[in-house]
Amino acid sequence: MSCPDGSCKEPAKRSRALIMLGLMMLVFIALSGISFVKTRGQVTPDTVSFATHNAIDGKRIFQAYNCMGCHTMVGNGAYFAPDLTKEYANAGPAWLAAFLPSAGGWPTEGALKTQLLNKDIAADAGVTTIADYYKKYPGAKERVERRGGKSSYMPNLPFSTDEVGKLIAFLKYTSEMNTEGWPPEIKSGNLEKRIELAHGPSAPAATATATPVAPVEMTPAAHGKQLATDMGCMACHATDGKRLVGPAWNGIYNSQVKLADGSTVIADDAYLTESIMQPGAKTVESYPKGTMPAYGTLMTDDDVKAIVAYIKTLK
Repeated sequence: MSCPDGSCKEPAKRSRALIMLGLMMLVFIALSGISFVKTRGQVTPDTVSFATHNAIDGKRIFQAYNCMGCHTMVGNGAYFAPDLTKEYANAGPAWLAAFLPSAGGWPTEGALKTQLLNKDIAADAGVTTIADYYKKYPGAKERVERRGGKSSYMPNLPFSTDEVGKLIAFLKYTSEMNTEGWPPEIKSGNLEKRIELAHGPSAPAATATATPVAPVEMTPAAHGKQLATDMGCMACHATDGKRLVGPAWNGIYNSQVKLADGSTVIADDAYLTESIMQPGAKTVESYPKGTMPAYGTLMTDDDVKAIVAYIKTLK
């Protein structure tokens, strides 16, 4: 553009625009450099592990099962299921170890106690008792009390013991990430009001004084059924013939069970008792070894006999 009278301001505007562009580039380069500075305290997956498993392998498992198809991570993904970014920090390794292999049912307190017997889980959690675990991971206590033993919307996925460990390592890593406040915490009214809107009003509390009822003594089978529910057994063993994490219980008593080594055994009282107390002694064909923890230190001999009595009734 020509300006014969000397009044043209285009060169000065162009110079200012180039200067601003240069400043913006410098800011961009500086911020990019700062994002790689270790002093920001950002954790990397290669530095996080659970037992012998590392978070990098856990991320691969997370992606292979397309978990983002239902869940979100740092607010990204599908919104059908909860955000998993802080799942480890909220519920801890024992809850995850109890839930992931049998996700169709919510873990019970008995299931968490069983997982704490695993030295790797206890070491990672830094506690050995369920009371201390609840103090460190209050989200686990809330979930057990509200949903323990009930069915969930998540299907039972064929996670191996190794894959579960890797997923715990990955979720431990995401919990340690500095998300810098993202996603924002949702605060919309009190919890009771939101539950009422989602599920309807709860039943009104009884005002009349209930007449005391004499306790009814339970049969061994009924006691066994209650124990199986409380200990989370029904999350892995079906009573209707369905294949879950472990073999179905109905019709198993006195039947021939084929083992992983090719031999067969009669599922009598001795076999069922051993399978509860020392599940690693004999592995059923087509089921992974080492998935079920030993209940020998959590149950008395009478408790085990009661569960066996319950299994006998499942024709």
